[in-house]
Amino acid sequence: MEKIKVIYVISRIDYALAFDWVDKYLDKNKFDLHFIFLNPTTPKLHSDLISRGTKSFFIKFNSKVDYLKVAFKLMKLFFKLKPDVVHVHLIDACLTALPVAFLMGIKKRIYTRHHSTYHFDYFPHAVKYDKLINALSTNIIAISKNVENVLVNKEYVKATKVQIIHHGFELNKFIDRDETNISFLKSKYNSSGRFPVVGVISRFTEWKGVQYIIPAFQKIKNHFPNALLILANAQGDMKAEIYDQLNAIDNDSFVTIKFEKELYSLYKLFNVFVHVPIDEHSEAFGQTYVESLAAGIPSVFTMSGIAKEFIEDKKNALVVDFKSTEAIYNSIYKILSDNELKDLLIHNGRNSVLSKFGVNKMIISLEVLYAS
Repeated sequence: MEKIKVIYVISRIDYALAFDWVDKYLDKNKFDLHFIFLNPTTPKLHSDLISRGTKSFFIKFNSKVDYLKVAFKLMKLFFKLKPDVVHVHLIDACLTALPVAFLMGIKKRIYTRHHSTYHFDYFPHAVKYDKLINALSTNIIAISKNVENVLVNKEYVKATKVQIIHHGFELNKFIDRDETNISFLKSKYNSSGRFPVVGVISRFTEWKGVQYIIPAFQKIKNHFPNALLILANAQGDMKAEIYDQLNAIDNDSFVTIKFEKELYSLYKLFNVFVHVPIDEHSEAFGQTYVESLAAGIPSVFTMSGIAKEFIEDKKNALVVDFKSTEAIYNSIYKILSDNELKDLLIHNGRNSVLSKFGVNKMIISLEVLYAS
């Protein structure tokens, strides 16, 4: 049986575990997988894939002025590789690869939608590009019901064109961690052994809600003077405002991390995890909802993105109102002061993600879609 040739076209990504897992688990007896990266510099993931024998290509891409040049390079690659499926991720890949694939008559053009109402809320002029991408795609993967709702009810995509495929994870990697790695990160980020540690992994941008966590942490310090706040992925358009808030906290009480590749072990430094997007629709998925619970960290959440599909208040996490510093503070304090509740959330949280978000479930869904 001839293999189905699948090409992933991905823009502005240096490294992402999800694509690494696709390469690792997709059935190579049935599928011939290639990657094309559009990026200003050579992505680390491209180099990693090449080193283990995966077919991967890199096209230098800096800005929209490069679209035409990139499109011609993609056309040459598509002529050479003759894909059965082109699967695109992120807007620059969509706006270059999908028109080329459409004009070349490639019959299966798949688009994974990684954002929800972001353009509606912050860049209304970009909604027209979303609609163009929808029109050029033969199949659209919604990573959550939240995204499906936006596609069908706000952008009027036919429901038959949209399929929900949740992100899948190597969940065991969040459970079974090498103590050596954990100890190394502790020495790096919490060498003085401060306790408790409140963890956050969110970009510094308005809709992620970090600005409501910092004053809640200040109140926690009234009860736990030795508490530490770790803010990972500490970059974004609200960086100045967030650092203004942090200036009110003793410098020894917080750590900011721009990027930490050893994400699995980083979670193990936290005693409580907090993720609080400011409304129910801004978060398209929210991988940290799944990762924190898989790692066994009792968590405080708002109900956004994928949380609406599986989080239950006081069962697998504590749920707080949007934009509520007081609710965040109360929930963090409740977890830190109630061991019975903490143990319940750890047990139920891990079980709830193990049953829903394994990587194999995602891979099976993708294989069925590619072969259909």
